[in-house]
Amino acid sequence: MPDYLKHFPEARQDAVRSLHGKLRGRFSQNKKGFLRFREPYEAIGHLKAQHTDFSGDTIVIGRKEELSLDDLEIINKSMRAFMPWRKGPFQVFGVDIDSEWRSERKWNRLKKALPDLRDKIVADIGCNNGYYMFKTAPFKPRLVLGFEPYVQHYFAFKTLNHLADQTNLLIEPFGVEDINLFPNSFDVIFLMGIIYHRISPVEMLKEIREAMRPDGHLILESQAIAGDDPVALFPEKTYAKVPGTYFVPTRLCLYNWLVRAGFTDIDIFDFHPMSSKEQRKTDWMTFESYEDFIDPDNPDRTIEGYPAPYRVYISARNNC
Repeated sequence: MPDYLKHFPEARQDAVRSLHGKLRGRFSQNKKGFLRFREPYEAIGHLKAQHTDFSGDTIVIGRKEELSLDDLEIINKSMRAFMPWRKGPFQVFGVDIDSEWRSERKWNRLKKALPDLRDKIVADIGCNNGYYMFKTAPFKPRLVLGFEPYVQHYFAFKTLNHLADQTNLLIEPFGVEDINLFPNSFDVIFLMGIIYHRISPVEMLKEIREAMRPDGHLILESQAIAGDDPVALFPEKTYAKVPGTYFVPTRLCLYNWLVRAGFTDIDIFDFHPMSSKEQRKTDWMTFESYEDFIDPDNPDRTIEGYPAPYRVYISARNNC
């Protein structure tokens, strides 16, 4: 039984236990796709960091001088096993992980809209390797539950947090579609980089609002397009080479989605064009990145000819 369910008296607890058990069994399979990421996690089981620092741009877990040369080699191999690193930066026992996304930039933008997190129950939907979960830790939330269905990111967070030993940061291999197992449960929900991957964004927002407690806060960040009309781009096949992209809204369109979903106090607090300064190839993410997604002859267009991406940040509340 997941111990954290004591924090969720109104959750569909039997369904959560059932899904937890099913997915735990799946992730325990001795198949290459799971062993590839589970074994690096298991390899660091004997290690704990004496020092952590989540206050700066880089998440710092451990110092190099805490470990023997043999254990430093284990850390380096384990961190390399989780490539490509999408979110960060991290420093783990002196190993500097330069991720594809400079996630500190996103965090520094959303800090101005950050509600009080002290003693709050928080969800980070699509939490990836948990960069933003670690960033919440200095604000003393009671619990942060990450939803992350991808085995690579799930075990990356499990590895980092085993080392960091933050007992109020937890992860489940759940997707956003499982948020309905937690009605009236969260004080704060982070939904960042997810909504344009959903084929029914308004229905998803309704389910998220129903998972929030009265007066709960939503922090939403999304890919967007420029424009003053309440419209969304629906790409034929891919958008910026990503096949799983459906509706890419203008900021007013996204605002209207939130209104239709029942949110109030909606505030668009940041809107800016994307660039390769924020998303790029590194030694820890060697595949295509932003510069490969944009028309080399026209930076205002994607490689498919669509308007180039912006990012929009919105806060909203559940006052129902």
